[in-house]
Amino acid sequence: MTDLNTRIEGRAGRITLTRPRALNALSHPMALALEAALDAWRGDPAVDLVLIDAEGERAFCAGGDIADVYHAARAGDMAAGRAFWRDEYRMNAKLAEYPKPIVALMQGFVMGGGVGIGCHVSHRVVGETTQMAMPECGIGLIPDVGGTLLLARAPGRLGRHLGLTGARMGAGDAIHARFADHYIPEADWPALTAELCASGDAGRVAARALPAPPSPLADAAPGIDAAFGDADIARIVQRLDQQGAPWASDARKAILRNSPLSMACTLDLLDMIGPQDGIRQALANEFRFTFRAVEHGDFLEGVRAQIIDKDRSPRWRHAGPEAVTLAERRALLAPLGPDELCF
Repeated sequence: MTDLNTRIEGRAGRITLTRPRALNALSHPMALALEAALDAWRGDPAVDLVLIDAEGERAFCAGGDIADVYHAARAGDMAAGRAFWRDEYRMNAKLAEYPKPIVALMQGFVMGGGVGIGCHVSHRVVGETTQMAMPECGIGLIPDVGGTLLLARAPGRLGRHLGLTGARMGAGDAIHARFADHYIPEADWPALTAELCASGDAGRVAARALPAPPSPLADAAPGIDAAFGDADIARIVQRLDQQGAPWASDARKAILRNSPLSMACTLDLLDMIGPQDGIRQALANEFRFTFRAVEHGDFLEGVRAQIIDKDRSPRWRHAGPEAVTLAERRALLAPLGPDELCF
């Protein structure tokens, strides 16, 4: 398909996102095509590794193409979004569990659905332009595509900070947060790609990696842990007020701007991830929310405000975090019965 170029070069199966004008946003057909390539190469002896990259300098993948979901829902079709998320999540799980090495080269914006493509694989490479985030609470969703697993495994309380605020991470922060493994200057990526295709040896990634750049989030870790140690979002805001640092001010503004319902459920989802849980459990948990998000969450209003009308003035269902009830949170995250996510 024109938005995704899959082919075999040398010893590598190659997947390239080819929608640079749309910041390589992931559509439903792209998710299905990516999954089909993984299935085709799983048992192919000609393919030693898979390499995922993207055209354009601005983005690896800035997220899922959710405008189609919005328009379908406005027309009364609630099934379109559920089908997209179901298929996307199944693809995310296959990336995480793939039996062969997968290398992801992630430049520019890596957000939402882009994290789901690039941050569950075995060799995650970032460069000097990388800007990574899980900004879903700003559109009335929750960090999905397995993002709750990544956030739950981030050091200290950093996952709560990133999930509630959608804060962006440069290369050093992404490695510190355990969303990425290696820093390689982007000028070296063509040579690395050639080596991987010629050799089929994913060990070439570590051989080219340089020390990670500084991480502002690592420097702010004591303050982040202190502010986000509470389960009550209103108290988190109060603790951020006490920090007095620029990062804390930015975090406070983001929390006050984002969907109260989405943020409350995000904290619940992070708490649901146990030490033994893996990608499938995280995705199943997330699907319970996204399955209901169009009808019972802030998703449509968030997409309208941020992507459709772009007035940046969403009218959320709740005036603030304190207005979200436990019953509402439980209802959004309850098991789906026959509609549960299957792999």
